[in-house]
Amino acid sequence: MSGAGTADFFYREALRLGYVARSAFKLLQMQKQYRLIRPGDSVLDLGCAPGAWLQVACQGLGPFQNGGSVVGIDMKKVRVPSVHCDSRVRTVCADVMRLLSDQARALSPQEKGFSVVLSDMCPAVSGITTKDAALSCELGMRALSLSVGRAVNVNEEIPLVSSDSEINGDGILRQGGNLVIKFLESEDIQEIARICKLCFKKASWFRPKATRSSSREIYLVCQGLR
Repeated sequence: MSGAGTADFFYREALRLGYVARSAFKLLQMQKQYRLIRPGDSVLDLGCAPGAWLQVACQGLGPFQNGGSVVGIDMKKVRVPSVHCDSRVRTVCADVMRLLSDQARALSPQEKGFSVVLSDMCPAVSGITTKDAALSCELGMRALSLSVGRAVNVNEEIPLVSSDSEINGDGILRQGGNLVIKFLESEDIQEIARICKLCFKKASWFRPKATRSSSREIYLVCQGLR
């Protein structure tokens, strides 16, 4: 395989440009199309290993004097890449599924929350389609509940507390903020999209060019938290 749009192309480009993984091009394309990250933003990257999205997020902040910050969270320790990152980027070793909203908010500047939340989390793929999709939905819903601090009853459009961990506070995403969540395609993700369309001004499905043809992953891009 060769040429633009293939796995080999993006792998070679990542090496050439200093990105630690080809997944950088997925966020780069989203950033170009939606302009999710702006100079001075505070960004939280859930499931940040190996660090490619940290690199792209830091680039989105603009020159160092613009300020801003990027915090990456992963179950394994992740070293901040030396290329495309500066002192505005740091990582934390933690389990997102056990992370309380107050703990996550404490990682943001002045503990006021984040302007962008990115989730590239994906379960360890078992090869069992229904199981993998269910686990992916669980991770995605966790990213959503951390961000907005509530779930939504789609039939009645009533905000609800999404879990015991969220009872003591709202979400960590600031009003007007943006959220990106990766899912494995299944029927269940359409329900999640409906929830997001109630919580955000706009919610769109997006499949980056750098996604492998054999992959079922797709991203829900949510803009402008209500």
